[in-house]
Amino acid sequence: MNREQEPILDELKNETPATDEAGAPSRSPWVHRWAVLLVCLTWPLIWVGGLVTTYDAGMAVPDWPATYGYNMFLYPWTTWLLGPFDLLIEHGHRLLASLVGLITIAMLVAAVWSRQPRWIVRLCIVALVGVILQGALGGARVVMDARTVAMIHGCFGPAFFVLCWMIAGVSSRWWQATDAPSVPRTAVRWGAALAISSYVQLILGAQLRHMPVDAGDSFFRHIVFSHLTGAALVAVLSVITAWKLRRCGDLTLSRIGLGLIGLLILQWSLGLGTWLVNYGSPWALNQWPSLARYVIVAKGWTESMIVTGHMATGSMILALACWTWLRASRRCEGSSFAKPAFD
Repeated sequence: MNREQEPILDELKNETPATDEAGAPSRSPWVHRWAVLLVCLTWPLIWVGGLVTTYDAGMAVPDWPATYGYNMFLYPWTTWLLGPFDLLIEHGHRLLASLVGLITIAMLVAAVWSRQPRWIVRLCIVALVGVILQGALGGARVVMDARTVAMIHGCFGPAFFVLCWMIAGVSSRWWQATDAPSVPRTAVRWGAALAISSYVQLILGAQLRHMPVDAGDSFFRHIVFSHLTGAALVAVLSVITAWKLRRCGDLTLSRIGLGLIGLLILQWSLGLGTWLVNYGSPWALNQWPSLARYVIVAKGWTESMIVTGHMATGSMILALACWTWLRASRRCEGSSFAKPAFD
């Protein structure tokens, strides 16, 4: 080989896609595409599941996995779409969940077929196990007609949503980029604390939505106080995390931090609205003419959208908090996530 051919060979080497130890491509666009589609479908699924709880429609279809004796996928669409609203959202929730399950299988097949690194395949396997478990919890909630199972089902759904978001992130082009570390460990730790507190706050909210009928006033006040305290803690941690990321000089991380604060402002507004539509306004606010004339409409459309929106936004805050922690870990020197590839 002469010297004139060496630059050409070097250029070809630079254009060769990155491979793992087995010589397979290190990322597959299809794994990322299926994961993004899962994210786009799982959040509406959480929203519809929240509507089921808001309208007390969990037993609108009393059997499972069948629907009034029919195969779930063969249930007459006219009866479903033109029937009662509680039947519409409950059966629709089941169909959308089945679609999410099928896409999860497709994502795992794409990961195995394209010979992705073992850790990505394992994440896809965990996602498949998670969606199966979530479906089983949904079925147990109907068969047992148990509020506790419904609460667990409601807490597990956002965790699956976060997992889908994480898979979409680690299978993206951005994850494979070898950016220089620029995030200190303190920012990663604050991000981890924010993610944990967000999930604890979500569990407390689920406890309020599935409050036992025999719960006393003291227990209710305790949960409400804990939920409000958790909301304040999440707000403080979000501000600190956003400030830490802003000091790193990474514009993308700074925007995520600002997005978290924006979602928190929306969540606090929805939380206040949820209290108003569920329990009315405190005595001090009754002096306002607009609130004094407000009448709570049980299961009204606006009221239901406010309550369900508060729940769904909490899941979005949890996912964004976890993604903030993961992205900060990716840019933190010394973290295992900071390596170009790990197996």
